[in-house]
Amino acid sequence: MRFLIPLIVFLLLSVFLAIGLTRDPHEVPSPLVGKPAPAFTLSRLDDPQRQFGSEQLKGEVSLLNVWASWCTACRQEHQILLALAGRVNVPLYGLNYKDEREAGLGWLQRLGNPYRISVSDPDGKVGMNWGVYGVPETFVIDKRGVIRYKQIGPVTEDVLEGVLLPLIRQLQAEEATA
Repeated sequence: MRFLIPLIVFLLLSVFLAIGLTRDPHEVPSPLVGKPAPAFTLSRLDDPQRQFGSEQLKGEVSLLNVWASWCTACRQEHQILLALAGRVNVPLYGLNYKDEREAGLGWLQRLGNPYRISVSDPDGKVGMNWGVYGVPETFVIDKRGVIRYKQIGPVTEDVLEGVLLPLIRQLQAEEATA
C-alpha cells in the first residue's frame, strides 16, 4: 500500500505527458474563434488624427495581422504578406502592437506596406482583448465580424496555401451564396 499511491500518481502523470506529446505545440486554442471580434477604436498608424475600429472589419472577409517593428518573426512573414496583398482580394489590416509609431512607420517605409490600414496599439490593451500571446498573430474575420481562425506565429507559405487561402475562399463563397 505504501508504494501504491506514488505508483498511481506516476502513472497518471505519464498518461498526461503522453497525451501532451501527441499535440502540436503551435496549436493553441483561442476562445475567440467563432465569436465576434472584440470591439476597438484606435488611431491609424499613418495618420493619428484618423481612427479605425472593429466595426469597419464587417462587410467583407478580412485579415488582421498583429505585428511590431521589434519582432524578428514579423520580418520573416512580411514578404509573404506583401505577396498576399498583391495577389488575393482580401483586405489585410495591421495592428501595430506595443511599438513606437515612428518605428512602425519606418518599418513599413523600408520593407513595404502590405496593409490597407494599420492601427497603433502602443500599450497592447487591444491586443490583450484579442488574446494576443505575442507577435505575429493573424486573425481571419468573416463578413459578420466573427473571428474564424487565429494563426499564432508567422504566416508561412505552408500556412498561407494550406490554411488561410482555403478558409478565405470558403468564407467568401459562403457569403456570396448567403
